[in-house]
Amino acid sequence: MNAPVVVKRLFDWKVRGFRWVEIIGVVMVAAMVFSVYVAKAGAARESARIGELERQIADNRQRVRLLRAESTRLEQPGRLEALSRAAGLAPVDVERQAEAGALNGLKAVDAPTEVTPRAVYVAPAPVEDEPPALPNMEVAQ
Repeated sequence: MNAPVVVKRLFDWKVRGFRWVEIIGVVMVAAMVFSVYVAKAGAARESARIGELERQIADNRQRVRLLRAESTRLEQPGRLEALSRAAGLAPVDVERQAEAGALNGLKAVDAPTEVTPRAVYVAPAPVEDEPPALPNMEVAQ
């Protein structure tokens, strides 16, 4: 058999009144339509996700602007000065300032004493429907 005869036979072969080539063509068109539908549905999902992310970015930018404005308001020198005066804080007097060479002569602050751990009884909280527990002895730190 030569090739033209085989090809002619393939094109002439019929299944229930339809040529085999027409059936293959319809199946391929249906597969392409389905793949385009799936691609469009995926693109729509991604578009919705991008829109959501853009809204979140806009919200975060608004929050950043508000936080910067709040930070600017809280860091105003006049406000900080008023708060420090209300708390009883004041600048260091000139007589109390020390030069770098005189730092060794200042009185050293005593180091804190070492605390030794000791046993402490911790009473458990009462829980309903349970028998009373034995006391735990834990070491305080």
